[in-house]
Amino acid sequence: MSRRSSRLQAKQQQPLSCQEESPQELQAPEHLQTRKRRTAEEIKKREDGKVAKKHQYEIKSCWPPTITGGISPCIIIETPHKESVTTDFSRFKKYRFRNLFINPSPLPELNWGNSKDVWLNILKKENRYAHCKHFTSLHSSLQPHMRSILLDWLLEVCEVYALHRETFYLAQDFFDRFMLTQKNINKSMLQLIGITSLFIASKLEEIYAPKIQEFAYVTDGACSEDDIVRMELIMLKALKWELCPVTIVSWLNLYLQVDALKDVPKVLLPQYSQEKFIQIAQLLDLCILDVNSLDFQYRTLAAAALCHYTSIEVVKKASGLDWDSISECVEWMVPFVSVAKKVPVKLKNFKKVAAEDRHNIQTHTNYLDMLEEVNSGVASTVPGQLSPVSTGGIITPPKSTEKK
Repeated sequence: MSRRSSRLQAKQQQPLSCQEESPQELQAPEHLQTRKRRTAEEIKKREDGKVAKKHQYEIKSCWPPTITGGISPCIIIETPHKESVTTDFSRFKKYRFRNLFINPSPLPELNWGNSKDVWLNILKKENRYAHCKHFTSLHSSLQPHMRSILLDWLLEVCEVYALHRETFYLAQDFFDRFMLTQKNINKSMLQLIGITSLFIASKLEEIYAPKIQEFAYVTDGACSEDDIVRMELIMLKALKWELCPVTIVSWLNLYLQVDALKDVPKVLLPQYSQEKFIQIAQLLDLCILDVNSLDFQYRTLAAAALCHYTSIEVVKKASGLDWDSISECVEWMVPFVSVAKKVPVKLKNFKKVAAEDRHNIQTHTNYLDMLEEVNSGVASTVPGQLSPVSTGGIITPPKSTEKK
């Protein structure tokens, strides 16, 4: 028999011998099973080593929030791995938002949610919606006093249409943040941007918002309905549809509620005096007309205003902020307080507005004259302060109350 035929015959006989074997004989040998188990153990050890290597970086410290908003950048350094494979990832969250845990939550225990989580979400939103007073440097034809005139006019429009305070402060936030996204806006465009901001805010906040025809009407022909619609789309894209900031008046409502709260289940119902709220809100209305107010966070402005009418102990209880956090803002607000306290507080009546909601309707007074008095009083300490008296070319329509 040739060598080739012998190999072929052996190859043909091989599957026949396998078919005759029993199922027990088909199992892998013992040394192969042991080797397979060892391979699985080696793979597990190798994966454990990868996990340990991946988690050998630890967030060490955080910088303060920057002007662009969002969570502040963190310094990451390499440290030896000291933890097991089951790493607690909450550690990274604690360091990532470490600047938000400086003070404990002042909120009481809530029957509808976790007070610490609610407080953390509010603070995260405060850092997310950033603003800056230096937006005028992006627009060569604008001056800070033009913003004061525009916001004062928006205050008047809000009172004419009985819009809520929250609506005005939403519009103010939209305007200031939108101006940071643009360059070289002409002063003739300010009124269109302002009325569009109020138009967007009213649709978000008001149950029965004024029609677009009414917003175009109060501009006395300076802005058409089509202009407002086109500008609305431009602003929404520039703001990336981020339209839910925690406004100054929202912080004030929260602080007064926490300070006066006695019955936890009624946490959503006002527990404070309407006159007290209006008195502090009127101070904030005056302060927000000054572009320097954008140096401070909204929560700080509300806490400083509350401090002027109560005490630092009340502020600590209601806001969780200590004196070092608000002292600069409190000192800056002193001339505004001295002027605001000269104006009597009056709770106005509005048609179709319930008595318990009257304090939430935005009112208007001679804020520009009050701001001029503030600037003249601090002219020696703040050189070069611009007076908001002259319009500087901004289109200012006649007062809405003078229209038929």
